[in-house]
Parts: sequence; C-alpha cells; structure tokens
Amino acid sequence: MGSGSTSAAGGPARHVPVLGRQAIEYLAPRAGGVYLDGTFGAGGHTRAILDVPGTRVIGIDRDRNAVADGFSLVERSGGRLTLVEDRFSDLEHVAHGLGHEAVDGILLDLGVSSMQLDQPERGFSFRNDGPLDMRMGSDGPNAADLANTASERDLAAVISTLGEERFARPIARAIVKARAERPIATTRALTEIIGTVLQQRPGEIHPATRTFQALRMSVNDELGEVAAALAAAERLLRPGGRLVAISFHSLEDRIVKTFLTERGRVSTGSRHQPEVAKALPSFRILTRKPVIADEQEVSRNPRARSAKLRAAERTDAPPVGGDLTDLLPRLPPLADLMRGTR
Repeated sequence: MGSGSTSAAGGPARHVPVLGRQAIEYLAPRAGGVYLDGTFGAGGHTRAILDVPGTRVIGIDRDRNAVADGFSLVERSGGRLTLVEDRFSDLEHVAHGLGHEAVDGILLDLGVSSMQLDQPERGFSFRNDGPLDMRMGSDGPNAADLANTASERDLAAVISTLGEERFARPIARAIVKARAERPIATTRALTEIIGTVLQQRPGEIHPATRTFQALRMSVNDELGEVAAALAAAERLLRPGGRLVAISFHSLEDRIVKTFLTERGRVSTGSRHQPEVAKALPSFRILTRKPVIADEQEVSRNPRARSAKLRAAERTDAPPVGGDLTDLLPRLPPLADLMRGTR
C-alpha cells in the first residue's frame, strides 16, 4: 500500500495507505467522535484519525502480528486507541463489547496488505518462497490444504471466479496432477506448477497472480467478510456516521457498490406485492463515482492503480437488514471445498 513517514499520535508512521488523504476527508473525524478502523494493518488510517484531537479509535485486525506491532501506538495514544484481534465482520460485537452501542465512522481498507505480501513466511506472494499458507489469521485451513484437497472442478471454479483467470481449468488440472506425486507445500512449488500452463509475457502480470489471489480470497472468505461487515456497519453507525470502504478487487468493489446503491434508494411496494412496506434509504451516497488515485500517487505506488474508494453517510432510517448472500458469487463453502468430493 505504499510507504513513507508522517507524524501521528506522537510517533512516526511507517506506512502511508493508498487513498489515505481522501479516506480521512470522507470519514471526516471530529473531536469526541468514536471511529472504527476495521483493517488496522500498519495503523496508517488510525494515526490520521488520532491526529484529530479528542477522537477515539477502535482498531481491528485478524492478523496477530499487526495487533502486536500496534501496541506502541496504543501507548502513545493516551487511552484513545483500543486494538482488538478479530475479523472485521465482527465489528459490531467488538464495539458493543467495549461499551459502544454506536460509532461515528467506520473505515474498511480491503484485501491483503503490503506488509503481509512482504513476509515470505506468510505465503501470500509468489515472488518469495515460503509455506503455502495465505491465512490472514492463525486458524483454519490454509492455501496448501485447499490446493491439496479440493476437486479439480472446484479448484477451477475458485480460480475462475475469485481470480477471474481465463485458464482456470488447465491450471486446476495441473495442480491435481502435481499433487498426486507429492503434496504442494510451498509458494514456489505452486508457482512452478502454474508456470507449466502459463508463461510470463512482457507487459503482463505474473502468471501466478490470479491463482494466488483466488486461493487467498477463498481461504480467508474475503468476500463473505466484506458483506457481513457492511451489514454490521449499517446497524452500528449512528445517524450522520460515515462509512468509507477502499477496495482493490473488482468483486469487492461490486459488493460495496451494490450494497450502497440498494441502501441509498427508496424502495416501495408494488401492485403485485402491496404488503411490502416502504423502506427509507439507510445511507446517503457521498461518492456517485468511486474515488481513484491520481497519477502522482500511482507513480509512487503502482498498487494504487486498482484502488477504488466509496463512501456514504448513515441516515436516521432504521437498518434495512436482510441476507446479503445474494451479493456473493456462487461457490461452495470452504468446508465443502476441503472435502474434495464434488
């Protein structure tokens, strides 16, 4: 997500988030407000919020290392920052557990962080050899478990849907063939398998990019997390509270866009279903089009090229609620994929 330093909450920041300035402008933190940073990471957004005197922040991250690295910021914040190791889909329970029935703003910076990509032992990147893990937390199946147990059909579906990879079927076939000889345990091993199907071409992304992305998103249920967090944000934000979401993947952005579009318009009953009550919009959309990085930011950090920021303000209407699973792609749950029976 870029790097740099800035003074915040009494200490230097070693990380400058993509679209960080715009995110804080839309979040509009104010003195006395309580804000929830659902993806604490290196603490770049949290530092910027704490730069506003009198603000309080609840930082959440499922990555234990990120939480541990943030303890020094907790100490410097003078009691204004609380860090919690948890999934951001649980943000409502976290806030309630800390005594906050509502908050003034929620910020979600979605996807994998540059810090995680830079740690070979986490297994997120094909550029460095390491265990094929990819878990953002420390529990549950990892990417090696998925690659070694899912059926060829399911692997192809995951790689095609979450990685948007055109060559998902031959890649899945190659993975199943290779694992029959020996388990796939490292990022290098998986990269080499993918290399037997796709060759690197000048000017194109690395052949392993989309497959690695798909396995990571599946293992961490990233899209399900996004949908659950958006629903929780609708319940937790007080009237006038702001929701800001930054996505780096088209599927994530589609979920955020669809959710806010549906929550930002009035829905009424029809002559076919007159019993459907009129639902007032629960959000006022602040970004009719997504905010993107300018050329200067992209030149500093190429990853910013794919970033899209969307923001909305909570109205005083009751939460619309409802099941958001219709926003998700149709894929078997991870537990079913691991059975390898389909």
